[in-house]
Amino acid sequence: MCLGIPGQVVSMLDGYGGQLALVDVAGEHRKVNVGMLPEETFSAGDWVIIHMGFVMEKTDKAGADAALAGLQLLRRGEPAPGLAESP
Repeated sequence: MCLGIPGQVVSMLDGYGGQLALVDVAGEHRKVNVGMLPEETFSAGDWVIIHMGFVMEKTDKAGADAALAGLQLLRRGEPAPGLAESP
């Protein structure tokens, strides 16, 4: 698992070998590359996890919410629920 940002596919973009999607990330539309998951198909409404402009994982709403919660914990410097702090 990588540190990734969740987003929701708005549309697939024409051209580019079918490898670019327009994705809503926290209200901002971004072009991301889906080429690292050639076995997957993407359409509007799909949830994805993005790392450095590449879709690393196709997920569902619960997975996207979990990824966002993890990012929010990192921002606050808090340990994830259920994980013991290091001594």
